[in-house]
Amino acid sequence: MAAVFCSKRVAGDFYDALRVGPQRILFGLLDVAGRRDDNRGILTSAQKILRTMGTELFAGNDINESEVMTELSHLLNRGITDAAHGVRSCPAFIGCYHEELGTLCYTNAGHTPALLRDGAGVLELGSTGLPLGLFSHATIEAPTVAVPRDAVFLLVSRGVVEAEGKISKVEDLQFGLERVKERLGNIASRDAREICIGIVDPLADHMTHEDRTAFAFVRQA
Repeated sequence: MAAVFCSKRVAGDFYDALRVGPQRILFGLLDVAGRRDDNRGILTSAQKILRTMGTELFAGNDINESEVMTELSHLLNRGITDAAHGVRSCPAFIGCYHEELGTLCYTNAGHTPALLRDGAGVLELGSTGLPLGLFSHATIEAPTVAVPRDAVFLLVSRGVVEAEGKISKVEDLQFGLERVKERLGNIASRDAREICIGIVDPLADHMTHEDRTAFAFVRQA
């Protein structure tokens, strides 16, 4: 498991990962609207909730992961709204990977789809609800997907997908999710950090003022 961050930390990208049990790893990638200098309080609040309440909620052995993930998302939603003193859009992907079972329970609150590559191809894990920080009682689903052996999970921030580059003298082209999927399909490495670098490096020819984050993990066994 690894993450690679590029840019000058001017936007609201935030990621974290922590072990919350013998077999569970909780992680998240958030993109708070606005400049980072204005979002520090929101980011601090989100990290505290993720680490404290996430550890508490996922500590049990016989928990219902979907219910727990939904509750954690609601807590994050409320915490972001409180810290912002009002509405503040925050697309977020929160996941809990169970190493022994090879499963991933997740919520995608209006975030860029995550990608899961296995022997059958690349699966998109799209939105399951609205971005956090918009509505106090927003509903969100928390599905679970299987992560087969040798599968690769990849999550990128909006700054990666929306980076723009010249394809002619008059036309701009966003890097786009399809190009991210193509890159992921062509990366042979089994190292999570090398996979992240293989996604972010091609953006050298694409101009963006946004933060760019790639997060990945590989199921080795």
